[in-house]
Amino acid sequence: MVRYVVSAAILLVLEITSIQGLVATSLPTPTAKPSASSGNTIIAPEEISNSDIPELFSQRVQKTYGRYPLTITHGKGCNLYDSNNKAYLDFVAGIATCTLGHANPILATAVSQQMEKLHHVSNLYYIPEQAILAKWLTDNSCADFAFFCNSGAEANEAAIKLARKHASLRGITDPMIITAHQSFHGRTLATISATGQPKYHEGFTYGGEMVQGFDYVEYNNIEDLQKKVAELNETPPELAKIGRKRGVAAIMLEALQGEGGLIPGTPEYFAVARQLATESGALLICDEVQVGMGRSGKLWGYQNVGVEPDVFTSAKALGGGVPIGAMMAKSDANVFGPGDHASTYGGNPLACAAGIAVAKYMAEQDILTNVKARGEQLSQGLESIRKKHPQVLGGLRGWGLIKGIEVKDDAGCTAGELVGDAMKEGLLLVPAGPSVVRFVPPLIVTEEEIDRALDMFEKAVVKRSKA
Repeated sequence: MVRYVVSAAILLVLEITSIQGLVATSLPTPTAKPSASSGNTIIAPEEISNSDIPELFSQRVQKTYGRYPLTITHGKGCNLYDSNNKAYLDFVAGIATCTLGHANPILATAVSQQMEKLHHVSNLYYIPEQAILAKWLTDNSCADFAFFCNSGAEANEAAIKLARKHASLRGITDPMIITAHQSFHGRTLATISATGQPKYHEGFTYGGEMVQGFDYVEYNNIEDLQKKVAELNETPPELAKIGRKRGVAAIMLEALQGEGGLIPGTPEYFAVARQLATESGALLICDEVQVGMGRSGKLWGYQNVGVEPDVFTSAKALGGGVPIGAMMAKSDANVFGPGDHASTYGGNPLACAAGIAVAKYMAEQDILTNVKARGEQLSQGLESIRKKHPQVLGGLRGWGLIKGIEVKDDAGCTAGELVGDAMKEGLLLVPAGPSVVRFVPPLIVTEEEIDRALDMFEKAVVKRSKA
């Protein structure tokens, strides 16, 4: 078995695309492949042994994630179960994705029925489920039109392309998109370039540069944003001399920075961002991939900061765990035409049926009321634990059911290590960077489950306090 060691570097790579855990110290030597690799025969999946799943991962899955030594086999509600049938209270929710928990009967029925009816057809044709979901999204937001894809990165990629197209129609040849330091916008080459964290850029540059056209400001720093917009709206003489024009195409911000440590945006900052974008003729884009679809206590994160963006993106919770992403735009920003952008699977009947089921459940079960009540309960409980253990825990932050608590620099452990301690108590959590423990349970979480989670988390903290 390949040996593993705890890696702080992996911890920092969480998009949650990874959870801090055990990473291989050396690449495994692949086992000999069966004769089917010649292409003349096909090995049936049932012939593959599942007796050692971690070993299968070691031999055949690329190591883009650091994984905890935990094999999850099934779930129900807010609980997950491992290969030994041990139960865990899930406050990760697939990283803010499983809105309705696990094995939700409404979502399962909707997906099963759609699968039996029609699961995929090309966007060359009209898809009823796509139209209905687009109407729901626009009826419940500031947007007028929706584009569908498969993930948050793809939704943000679409927003970036839209901003560049919009800028080109204003005669800008060198469009600049301003994002924030400590932001996170995805793993594609453009979205990782938009991400204001250099550690994610390492190994992916060309001549030392990422995709051009992005610049970064300090989040919630009004003066920094004002200076950057003024700077980028000026065309350098060497570009003007050859007929080029530089300008701000978009200001792209998370309403609450997720991977940056769960930092909420301030209404004052977003008001200035809105004003600057309008004065520049640029787009204000809100990345709602993690905070959107009710997690903040409002349907969309931007509703917490008091502005309306021109464009916003969604994914994760939109399908309750079924892969789907969406980029929404107001009419003035809706500049894509046929052939400008596309997605084979985007908005297919299966994914949109899941999205409709999630939307229906959220409306009928008044999910936002539960998010607010349980979020307040969680905040009060974490604050109580923090006061009892100030040597380990620092400030509390976040909205609704996306909450984070700081692990102090001198606590003797990282956030990832404290997450590992909580897992031993039966509670699944996820870090947000090296020093914040994140709580993102399913939005259906109950009062009793919040109490249980707080109890398990405190037991983990107590052990660190005594260490």
